[in-house]
Amino acid sequence: MNYSQFLNMIPEATLMVVLLITFFADFCSSKSADRKWFNPLVCLLMVAHIVINIFPTEATEAFGGMYTTGPAVGVLKTILALGTLIVLVQAKEWLSRKDTAFKEGEFYMLIISTLLGMNMMVSANHFLLFFLGLEMASVPMACLVAFDKYRHNSAEAGAKFILTATFSSGVMIYGISLLYAACGTLYFDDVAKVISASPLTIAGMVFFFSGLGFKISLVPFHFWTADSYQGAPTTVTGYLSVVSKGAAAFTLCAILMKVFAPMVEYWTVLLYIVIVLSITIANLFAIRQSDLKRFMAFSSISQAGYIMLAVVGNSAMSVTALTYYVLIYVVANLSVFTIISSVEEHNNGTVMMDSYNGLYKTNPRLAFLMTLALFSLGGIPPFAGMFSKFFVFMAAVQGADIHTTLGAWAYGVVFIALVNTVLSLYYYLLIVKAMFIKHSDNPLPTFQSACSTKLALAICTVGIVAFGICSCVFDWISVAANA
Repeated sequence: MNYSQFLNMIPEATLMVVLLITFFADFCSSKSADRKWFNPLVCLLMVAHIVINIFPTEATEAFGGMYTTGPAVGVLKTILALGTLIVLVQAKEWLSRKDTAFKEGEFYMLIISTLLGMNMMVSANHFLLFFLGLEMASVPMACLVAFDKYRHNSAEAGAKFILTATFSSGVMIYGISLLYAACGTLYFDDVAKVISASPLTIAGMVFFFSGLGFKISLVPFHFWTADSYQGAPTTVTGYLSVVSKGAAAFTLCAILMKVFAPMVEYWTVLLYIVIVLSITIANLFAIRQSDLKRFMAFSSISQAGYIMLAVVGNSAMSVTALTYYVLIYVVANLSVFTIISSVEEHNNGTVMMDSYNGLYKTNPRLAFLMTLALFSLGGIPPFAGMFSKFFVFMAAVQGADIHTTLGAWAYGVVFIALVNTVLSLYYYLLIVKAMFIKHSDNPLPTFQSACSTKLALAICTVGIVAFGICSCVFDWISVAANA
């Protein structure tokens, strides 16, 4: 055991430092006191973590090659940390409530523990470490979903989440056992050298894909999503919809391209089917929703389909497009959830779409920022969401020959995704219509958002506008992916 190997795990090491300082700060301070300093302390620690790790590191490994990292992985970890920081800033107003203030420390520790598990998962080069990282992220997440167990349906959402997570983990570990039986190793590189298309390896790949499909909320593994998103605290729902989804999607992309490269014709067809189902079914169900959290749940399922569209290209451009899409999705989706959370806190838990009728007249700034975020999610130019969708479409057909069967399928799937983009604009504009056009006899009253909420919205809005215009952001991701 060479403890110097921990120096190759700087992102995880700094997160452990953040976790320990947060634990001791919570342990040594009185929970009955007014701890206004606690949230700024945790946010500053997270900022320090991001600054330390923002520059991509050289490719390194630890513990016999089970843990690997590189520039592309480092960039994704920075994006996940940025999303977590936005959630921490946005959560201050919610955590100041009397029924949650005494659990503030536990919330921070659960969030950081989840992020630590995701970091281990994306750096895994061994199925065992990957599974441990996945569970390290999933178990604290279940606690977060059930955080408000005496309020709304949080306990039910937590129960559904943990049951689904347990089932999906069982399916996944069964698939991994089949791969081990066929290949005799769990190292990604070694599996890729010996794997071939046989009934055993195909079954293992399908079970593994199904298990991770639950985590990403791909159709037909999506049934838990709407209920868990609706019952969880809104802050947790935002975190669950972007950070965990981005980590799982990146990991699935890396494993498919690295481990299952010799079976590309099999998993590509599987991806085509799942992508079309995810985008189409989620869009159709989103139109029918009146609860905004359920609405955003189906939106996230559709967005997961777009994220996986980048994987179809099976190239360095796929990693670049996926990572860039995750970055834009983080700022746009968290902007929407920050506004939903703020409205909910000031208006007796209001999350119904009808409650937003006439919001522009009473809270014009929130209505405007919500519109920007929805336009970005829908892919309307000139916002960053349009560029992210363009790059995943481009990655999907990268190198595809329309005269071959798989190439024709790739162009067909992209065409279906384009049609669904138009459909998604329709249901995103339903919220805009409610805020700006529909009249309400009892509109939401005018209220002043907390400073933390304004700061979170400012970060997200700058990202929505600037990340699509500043090419340096895409170049930063592209250079890392091609390193």
